[in-house]
Amino acid sequence: MSGGAARRYVAAALGRCRARGLPLWEPLRERLPGRGAPPLGVGGGTAAAAVLPLLPPLPPRRHLSSRNRPEGKVLETVGVFEAPKQHGKYETGQLFLHSVFGYRGIVLFPWQARLYDRDVASPVTEKSENAAGHGSKEVKGKTHTYYQVLIDARDCPHISQRSQTEAVTFLANHDDSRALYAIPGLDYVSHEDILPYSSTDQVPIQHELFERFLMYDQTKVPPFVARDTLCAWQEKNHPWLELSDVHRETTENIRVTVIPFYMGMRWRYCIRLENLDSEVVQLRERHWRIFSLSGTLETVRGRGVVGREPVLSKEQPAFQYSSHVSLQASSGHMWGTFRFERPDGSHFDVRIPPFSLESNKDEKTPPSGLHW
Repeated sequence: MSGGAARRYVAAALGRCRARGLPLWEPLRERLPGRGAPPLGVGGGTAAAAVLPLLPPLPPRRHLSSRNRPEGKVLETVGVFEAPKQHGKYETGQLFLHSVFGYRGIVLFPWQARLYDRDVASPVTEKSENAAGHGSKEVKGKTHTYYQVLIDARDCPHISQRSQTEAVTFLANHDDSRALYAIPGLDYVSHEDILPYSSTDQVPIQHELFERFLMYDQTKVPPFVARDTLCAWQEKNHPWLELSDVHRETTENIRVTVIPFYMGMRWRYCIRLENLDSEVVQLRERHWRIFSLSGTLETVRGRGVVGREPVLSKEQPAFQYSSHVSLQASSGHMWGTFRFERPDGSHFDVRIPPFSLESNKDEKTPPSGLHW
């Protein structure tokens, strides 16, 4: 079975699971040849992508017979798909598969963010000039739901080439020194990326914070409820956890999504790159322009991002990373381009949507990390 045929088979099987309310992987257990899963590729914007982290690691072969299968490694049931919510939001404790990166996760709490989508035609056609003199279309933000989530640690190795799992970073106080403090295995997920499922396992997610933040209550739906520690952590670190604005723009079928966060005279930004086409492309360069209200304009060029030059393909359509920037003033904004290369060696530039870096008006104590 070829990789493409296998992905189509898995997608169809998952669709039948959802429609009939069956366990996620039960039809696959019986029907894949020799019960050994063929290489499926990684990523993908469909439910088939969600299979990868739950499959045993496989050698790089197009065909795999039962004698090549790692001893004792078979598909196992992890839960039952639920119908995705078209309206409303998911509650704390909702289990899900990420529709793009394929990892298992659980919702900690939802956020309401303003989504500035430059791909959607706005009724307002007037132009505005930014501080650096570059014209840009006026885009009106709409409210959209995002979620702070825990990622299952078992799936992190499978997504390490597609997403940084240290997605949440703080500017923390430790012995009167301000330093960056990273929490592995947290992410922000858009509502449409949630594929909800249910499980009878009382500890379905492996993460060091799972049992500190959540507890099992069979009388609730979903049956995982927030502990006081989660509520206290959210309340204490709210200014640094909250995502208020999300910016999105597509150039030549490459969509760039940017989420900026304020951390006290320093900002963090999370960027997701998505290939909406079937053509394989590779990110080669970044070109940033950073304007500060102090009047300075900085230009930054370099190879790749965070030391990588990710390839975006139909099998691996997305890459996500985060970085940081400091300004000499309390606010400013950033914009720029990513340069991609096609298989024939030609290049094209993808726009990074301009986004503002606004400091919080009320001064609050920087977050103190995880201490109870």
